Amino acid sequence: MPRVVHFEIHADNPERAAKFYTDSFGWKIQKWDGPVEYWLVMTGEPGQPGINGGLMRRHGAVTGDSVIAFVCTLDVPSVDDYVKKVMAAGGTIVMPKSAVPGVGWMAYGKDTEGNIFGLMQEDPNAR
Repeated sequence: MPRVVHFEIHADNPERAAKFYTDSFGWKIQKWDGPVEYWLVMTGEPGQPGINGGLMRRHGAVTGDSVIAFVCTLDVPSVDDYVKKVMAAGGTIVMPKSAVPGVGWMAYGKDTEGNIFGLMQEDPNAR
């Protein structure tokens, strides 16, 4: 059964958002050293219950079409298989499968109520 393993916060100003979450909750946020603009969010100490996440620059203006919430990401064994399951269950794919270099494969879906979620397949060879 797929579990929520990651969340993302979409922000117009990631630096400002990072300061907000650090000041509000004490989260540790650092810019990722990877090939895309992304910040890693640590919400607690290793071994504590809970999940960590990421912070990224919002794509698109806030018009009701862009993400203005946390996106929870599910760990799945195959993004391709779960894209088919999402579509068969009445959902849509709003960001097709793409590589997160050195991490895995990612896609975004939308449920029947308009909520966006992520699908992540671990694969360190993804490019």
